[in-house]
Amino acid sequence: MATPDQNLRHIPAGVWALGFVSLLMDVSSEMIHSLLPVFLVTTLGTSVFVVGLMEGAAEATALIVKVFSGVLSDYWGKRKPLAILGYGMGAFSKPLFALASGASLILAARLLDRVGKGIRGAPRDALVADITPPELRGAAFGLRQSLDTVGAFLGPLLAMGLMLLWANDFRAVFWVATVPAFLCVALLIFGVREPDRAAGAPRSNPISRANLARLGAPYWWVVVIGAVFTLARFSEAFLVLRVQQGGLGLAWTPLVLIAMNLIYAACAYPFGKLADRMQHGTLLTWGLLLLIGADALLAYSNAGVWVWAGIVLWGLHMAMTQGLLATMVADSAPADLRGTAYGFFNLMSGLAMLLASGLAGLLWEQLGAAFTFLAGIVFCLAALGLILLQPRPRN
Repeated sequence: MATPDQNLRHIPAGVWALGFVSLLMDVSSEMIHSLLPVFLVTTLGTSVFVVGLMEGAAEATALIVKVFSGVLSDYWGKRKPLAILGYGMGAFSKPLFALASGASLILAARLLDRVGKGIRGAPRDALVADITPPELRGAAFGLRQSLDTVGAFLGPLLAMGLMLLWANDFRAVFWVATVPAFLCVALLIFGVREPDRAAGAPRSNPISRANLARLGAPYWWVVVIGAVFTLARFSEAFLVLRVQQGGLGLAWTPLVLIAMNLIYAACAYPFGKLADRMQHGTLLTWGLLLLIGADALLAYSNAGVWVWAGIVLWGLHMAMTQGLLATMVADSAPADLRGTAYGFFNLMSGLAMLLASGLAGLLWEQLGAAFTFLAGIVFCLAALGLILLQPRPRN
């Protein structure tokens, strides 16, 4: 059996480069997103329900756009140009957050950023699958997710430090966040090489009836499970608001995403390796049980050890499941339809994210924050039921 160091050495250089591209963009995005819910509520006077709708609309937009970029990447036979376009849109959205004086421009910036994420997401994931041997696919997705998540805790850490240094100047932090975004685009352009498409390879419509029929029952099982899973896992903005509700100071609210993403980054690669050797349905079940535990703790308390334990469990469940779901899509779809497969998977997850975040915000305002997390438990139980009722797919 290969040692961890041997596994890392065998992962293609392109996967490492894509991981660092994700890291830089996440540093930029999370510097903004770790402060954005509090900025909207405290500085711009936006309601929590509107924040929930904005988060849901933004994330759903990203996930829905992925279906079109995924289909186009399969038909065109090119992944990298679409990834460059998507990361470029994300970079150009960042200055808008610093310039915004109302919620409408924030929403426009979020939508531009998330459209970019949607364009790049499916082609990037398909590119990872294209350049990685099947026996290392779980480890490769875990590594990319881990590097991505390193950026997701470095970003809030930088945001917190700058907020303390600059006396809670949100806009100054948002301007700094533009720098890693543009560095990320440069690294993608010059540091990632896409495999050549086979000469004379025929082009066909990826969403024709014949091609859709090739996406068999195991793939659609993953799509349904992923959608229900997303209903249970609403936006992390609600984690930030839960802890801020418990009395955490404005400058310290990025600690929420720092703690969650530190756990996520540390565990994503080991869990990705585990996915190469373990039954996927079993590992996904454990991830849902962790999310149930996180929701229960967050419903119980908004301060002290309970809420922070819930955030840690949330990070563990993300590490266990996000790379796993990407691996399950790659394993269940034909190679020439991977972009389309990721696109449809994320379309269904996007619709679920829109519903989940809107419902979470409504429950928060009408019944109280605890009911938001209790609803997450209900959807987790529904996803567990689907896993138990369906035949477990083989790796």
